[in-house]
Amino acid sequence: MNASSAHKLPARPELFATEREFVLPFGYQDATGTLHREGTMRLATAFDEVLPHKDPRVQQNPAYLVIILLARVITRLGDVSQITTKVIEGLYAGDLAHLQSLYNELNRLDGGPPLRCPSCEHEFRPEGALSAGE
Repeated sequence: MNASSAHKLPARPELFATEREFVLPFGYQDATGTLHREGTMRLATAFDEVLPHKDPRVQQNPAYLVIILLARVITRLGDVSQITTKVIEGLYAGDLAHLQSLYNELNRLDGGPPLRCPSCEHEFRPEGALSAGE
């Protein structure tokens, strides 16, 4: 890729947020009983989307994809030292739904504003929103 074909960031950095803070409706309760509600999720990479498909848990149950994806992209949840699939499995269903919606919004999979191809200016909407039913 040469310099003239490289994509440039928007003039206003807030239009290209790579992380989003969130507050869970219910919260994750750890083994000591501490409730963790505030966290941060980062923008997913192509590798985040592809890698979980090799995991045997996803191959046996495609709905497990959401668990692995969220464990990869949630960078902070209260004082939890490491966000693992066990942490995500321990979330209440309402919190899981909230995080799925945030993932789709952050990664522009929610039917939000259309994206525009920088080469041809064609507008399109991405497909493949994250859901536990996939």
